[in-house]
Amino acid sequence: MIEFDKVAYSYGGGELLSDISLVLPPGSFHFLTGPSGSGKTTLMKLCYGALMPTAGHVRLFDRDVTQIGRDGVALARRRIGVVHQDCRFLDHLPVAENVALPLAVSGDEAGTHQGDLAELMTWVGLTDRAHALPPELSGGERQRAALARAVIMSPDVILADEPTGNVDWEMSQRLLRLLIELNRMGKAVMIATHDLSLIRAAKAHVQARVLRISNRRLISAGADL
Repeated sequence: MIEFDKVAYSYGGGELLSDISLVLPPGSFHFLTGPSGSGKTTLMKLCYGALMPTAGHVRLFDRDVTQIGRDGVALARRRIGVVHQDCRFLDHLPVAENVALPLAVSGDEAGTHQGDLAELMTWVGLTDRAHALPPELSGGERQRAALARAVIMSPDVILADEPTGNVDWEMSQRLLRLLIELNRMGKAVMIATHDLSLIRAAKAHVQARVLRISNRRLISAGADL
């Protein structure tokens, strides 16, 4: 569904990523690791068309991002749910309306999906917080709301950039379980994280590939967990 073929990305005159080849097939689970500044977030942005490669090819659902134009990338991104490291919300809207925003942006009226929205809020454990404003949420609640917003369009791929970076261990495990559930539904999942404890905790629950960015390149840090 997402494929990199000898991809490079340069920024500010220097190459940040080089010769990256990667395939995210349906139902796969990947962890992406590497030190701060190694390019994890950049690689994630290349995965959903927020950045264009400076060399090589990125294909989203068998279509090269450099050839499909802005509209084509926008359509592909409807099939990719992204949980950003710094999840942002519209603070004047209740949590449930923030979660439903992708439906409105896509032209799909949220009113026709109220049952799906209610079920999703229950799934992430935020039913009681549906009418709260984002500034009233805890860190863990914000991350669960971000995950709900990422999957409201029922995407084929979930990309999570440091989703547990600002929450405690118990909440990290809860978020991990939710992502594993999505993977069991057939979604491809990639989690960027520097938390090796999180990766080890996944061992008993999911088969995953661990990939590491080192010296601008992507290497396999381990076979199936």
